[in-house]
Amino acid sequence: MKAVNNYIVVDKIKTTGKQVSGLLITEDTDVDNRYDKGKVLSVGNLTEGVNEGDIVFFDKHAGHGIRYEDNMHIIIRSSDIVLIEWN
Repeated sequence: MKAVNNYIVVDKIKTTGKQVSGLLITEDTDVDNRYDKGKVLSVGNLTEGVNEGDIVFFDKHAGHGIRYEDNMHIIIRSSDIVLIEWN
């Protein structure tokens, strides 16, 4: 599978629950967070500044899901990415 134009294929990274004062905060509880985290699988030929393997944060309401080889991936535009995590 290869992204084209300014599209990017991302695998969403599930955040694990964390304990805060004895309460378990899950991904569903974090409604204040506007962004999801994901790993870039494929980058379209018109996309600049994003590479395969990058960890990115993108608007959680952006893009759409696609099932490919029994895995669910998210297809977003490069403009939906708000930051790239540095290693």
